[in-house]
Amino acid sequence: MKLQRVGWLLLLVACGGGGGDEEAAVVRSRGLEIRTELDPGTSRVGENRLEIELRDAEGRPVEGADLDVKVHMHAMGAMPAMGGPAHVSELGDGRYSAHFELDMGGSWQVELRAQPKGGPMAEAEGSLTVGTKGLRLTGMGDSPAAPAAEPTGEHPGEFRVAPERLQRIGVRTALVAKRMMQPELRATGRVTWDETALQDVSLKVRGWIGALHVAAVGAEVQRGQMLFTLYSPELYSAQREYLLAIEAQARARTTGAPERADYLVTAARNRLRLWDLAPADLDAIARGGAPLEQLPIRSPAAGYVVEKNVVAGGAIEPGQRLYRIAALDPVWIEAQVYEEQIALVSPGMRAAIEVPSLPGRRFEGNVAWVSPSVSESTRTAQLRIEIANADLALRPDMFATVHLEALQSERLVVPLSAVLHAGERSFVFLDLGEGRLRPQPVEVGMRVGEEVEVLSGLEEGQSVVSSATFLVASESRLRAALDQW
Repeated sequence: MKLQRVGWLLLLVACGGGGGDEEAAVVRSRGLEIRTELDPGTSRVGENRLEIELRDAEGRPVEGADLDVKVHMHAMGAMPAMGGPAHVSELGDGRYSAHFELDMGGSWQVELRAQPKGGPMAEAEGSLTVGTKGLRLTGMGDSPAAPAAEPTGEHPGEFRVAPERLQRIGVRTALVAKRMMQPELRATGRVTWDETALQDVSLKVRGWIGALHVAAVGAEVQRGQMLFTLYSPELYSAQREYLLAIEAQARARTTGAPERADYLVTAARNRLRLWDLAPADLDAIARGGAPLEQLPIRSPAAGYVVEKNVVAGGAIEPGQRLYRIAALDPVWIEAQVYEEQIALVSPGMRAAIEVPSLPGRRFEGNVAWVSPSVSESTRTAQLRIEIANADLALRPDMFATVHLEALQSERLVVPLSAVLHAGERSFVFLDLGEGRLRPQPVEVGMRVGEEVEVLSGLEEGQSVVSSATFLVASESRLRAALDQW
């Protein structure tokens, strides 16, 4: 039975921890069994607790041990180091409790040192990630070995980690490769009127409003619909001239010289038409034989009234905007993209639009225009998409999410998990073989899924660390290496 227990423990150590409960980690170091379990089982920002149980080689609980637990995050670039020693209390029967605070999300390093009375110090280290169940823990010190990470002397930042240690802490590598990428860009926007379809109603004569037939903003109007009636001395005189010309035309047909009479009628009619009277109203004036004091003024387009500046009885001046009429089919989507994405956007690009207030519906359109300038305050450029809106489901000022599909292109990529950010710079760890690693500065570009483009710093075929990157950074003493570059 004792041999079976030892074999079971060795298997746990080789796997990097884990007991019968997948949230617990069990390791062995210098003859001491260390069992740890997070409470709650999934670490979180704020207060957390680590339940620890110590047992000797015979399985007996170890009481009165000197136990130190440290949970911390290394300084990275402008971000200072965080965390520190946990508050440890003994509960009895070999059980201990360590309380600690996590100030932010991400991966945190865990270091544990336990020294029984009169015995050697046992050590374990690993990591936990906020929002992820359990923690990884590896025992240390079972046999003499070289330092966990030692400089090689071949490059200022190069270091070596024993391959078996890399395996224990879960380090995996991936090749730098060229792939076809088709980034999908997301942008926020809003629905607005099609500005090219806006129509203003204004007159070229002075006058006074009679009756208002469209009296409120938001009213739907049809082309040719009467908006209001107008009295204008100029229009009244022009009507009289038109009617006199028609009478002269009738006399000319019996007395001769009809050509001049026809010219006078055409000129008088055109004068009224150029003052925005509808042809049907001119025909009605001719049939009635008398000028109208209140002339009908009609809408030049179909749509909705979005601006109204008239009231019954009010006086108007030439050129004054009386109404503004806008159509709702089509509409525009105005969206903003960040300046680093502008090169990926071009007129004609397909776009799909989702509107939160219309769940389940997806609208299709094309990018019609991209702004030639960037907003100084938001560092974004505006783009415009024209969308058909026959059922009038889209209304101005609705919020929208725009999905843009850029053209496919071949790019050099690495897994997103391989990139470590230090201040304004980015790094990966090159795998040089036989446990040799080196931090390599890179410039990254677009992200698609779980891959990121590398603009400079790497070549196709190189191998980089793709998992446990924070643990490798801890081992390499990254800050010290950067100071030497």
